[in-house]
Amino acid sequence: MSKNLYAVFGNPIAHSRSPEIHNLFARQENIEIIYERRLVSGRLSISLQQFEQDGGLGANVTVPCKEEAFDICCELSERAKLAGAVNTLIKLPQGWRGDNTDGVGLVMDLQNKNALHSTDKVLILGAGGATRGVIAPLQQSGAKIFIHNRTMEKAENLAKIFSCDAISATELNNQVFDLIINGTSASLNGQLPQIPEQVLAQAKFVYDMMYSNDLTHFLHFAQQLGCNNTFDGLGMLVNQAAVSYSLWRGFMPNTEEVLNHLRKSN
Repeated sequence: MSKNLYAVFGNPIAHSRSPEIHNLFARQENIEIIYERRLVSGRLSISLQQFEQDGGLGANVTVPCKEEAFDICCELSERAKLAGAVNTLIKLPQGWRGDNTDGVGLVMDLQNKNALHSTDKVLILGAGGATRGVIAPLQQSGAKIFIHNRTMEKAENLAKIFSCDAISATELNNQVFDLIINGTSASLNGQLPQIPEQVLAQAKFVYDMMYSNDLTHFLHFAQQLGCNNTFDGLGMLVNQAAVSYSLWRGFMPNTEEVLNHLRKSN
């Protein structure tokens, strides 16, 4: 049985930078942890049983396991309930407590970059799980949220849940946004979400929740249109990880230090 054992579960998982991030956090706390990548080839619940037997204390959960993680928890945070998904598991004597740190991680990153203010109009592209996980924390910052999705029905359904606005492509043409966030997976496939060019060009800040060593396709396109303030999701990844770490260990890491390290090691 391993001491201080943590892991990230998902499929695929080999690309995950979570072990590097959490080991840097542990170094700040001046402790040693074991943090593993664990591939989920079947049910997450089965993978977690082995993890419990190995002495696992906490875990991160990534695609495509966040909804199943939500279903198997014996206790859920309010953030997880609103998101309908879990990305952080904390071991309890009676099972797992589920939380979702994605939204708060995004807000922390945006505020660190001075890219989110209480009077902002924020457009989120996409109406899937990634978007659902971040709406409530963005609303808590005071920002007014608009959701645009290729399928309007999905955007409208999400807007009803969170009492915000769904906006069609036609309606977009008459709007200027302080911040546009890409919550779609288009960047993973080298594609672009559907958005009028002039709307993207006029935004003060453009953010892609995906991250890569090079500019994502979405951010490259935004820069070509004249957007100077563009950010990828690496800061969100580090900040949501820091909140997870603090939930497990009661220690809040310095995220700027870790983010700078990751940027240099790309």
